[in-house]
Amino acid sequence: MLAIDFNLFNINNLSPKTDFEKKVLFFCEEWFSNSKTVEVQTSGSTGSPKKMEIEKEKMIFSAKETCQFLGLNKKSTALLALPVEYISGKMMVVRAMEYKMKLSIAPPSLKPLSQLDFPIDFCALTPLQVENSLDNIFLIQNLIIGGAAISENLKKKIQKAIPHNTKTKVFETYGMTETLSHIALKQIFPSNEDNFTLFDGISISVDERNCLRIDAPYLSSTPIQTNDVVEIIPPKQFKFLGRADFVINSGGAKIHPEEIERKLKSFLDLEMVCLGVTDEILGEKLVLLIEYNPTVEEKKNLIQRINTFPFEKSFHKPKEIHFTKQLARTENGKINRLQIKKDFTIR
Repeated sequence: MLAIDFNLFNINNLSPKTDFEKKVLFFCEEWFSNSKTVEVQTSGSTGSPKKMEIEKEKMIFSAKETCQFLGLNKKSTALLALPVEYISGKMMVVRAMEYKMKLSIAPPSLKPLSQLDFPIDFCALTPLQVENSLDNIFLIQNLIIGGAAISENLKKKIQKAIPHNTKTKVFETYGMTETLSHIALKQIFPSNEDNFTLFDGISISVDERNCLRIDAPYLSSTPIQTNDVVEIIPPKQFKFLGRADFVINSGGAKIHPEEIERKLKSFLDLEMVCLGVTDEILGEKLVLLIEYNPTVEEKKNLIQRINTFPFEKSFHKPKEIHFTKQLARTENGKINRLQIKKDFTIR
């Protein structure tokens, strides 16, 4: 595993052995070049992937916000296990560079901690990577998880996997490419918080849809309007409810699919997606699509468990339940709701 000590950084003294290590060093060269911007690719989870030119100054500000929040410094160690094409991987490198950390490099994979046998102060992973690394996450003192929502089931697994006498802290992130990774964190271990806490220098409001508007002058010259429906808890917190463009209007009732999924995943350790499918009477009916290939008996039992689940509101109960061997995902592993709905509609 290649390690870069940014206290003693000299790119000429490093010998990359893998394609990923070469990509990381190429980004380092790009960072130290005269260019004021770097190119970043969006994930494409809510639309077509695109490339953006991001100012280095803004990335430095974002890096400082995260490192100060977590108390990282030049004595800290970090682990990179995310693709450097995306903002998540690039920002891990920038944080290490700006705070002169020692950065270990593990090729992005489903099991990035499989070879880790020493403690690390800081690491960022996706929920799927954490799911496959539960035996080793106790080695990371500050673990941030992003790229997709963390299920209630995974939270329970994390809480069981980490000894409570360790110093490990685990956070869920809120952010996007436009906010240069994240602008808020929510602790899920050892505390299990409900709300995200904003970094300093960030202020928020909502529009007429109750969608989050982010005012972060050091990250963007204009406010960033999201499609995320939130509840603001003054002075510096908010609760994420779901995306406005995924809201299902069923008979006049507005349903946030992510909210239903979180509740069902608290007792079903399966990937699933709630869809709004055209219905002559309701306009849209709530359909649950589960990534699983059950036997006839398993299918019967699962449907019965879901139908008897104590939903908060009657219209939260799916009108139909279907199963699929695989849900569509984007290149970096996020659930692709737009493609899933398209595939379901035309099948």
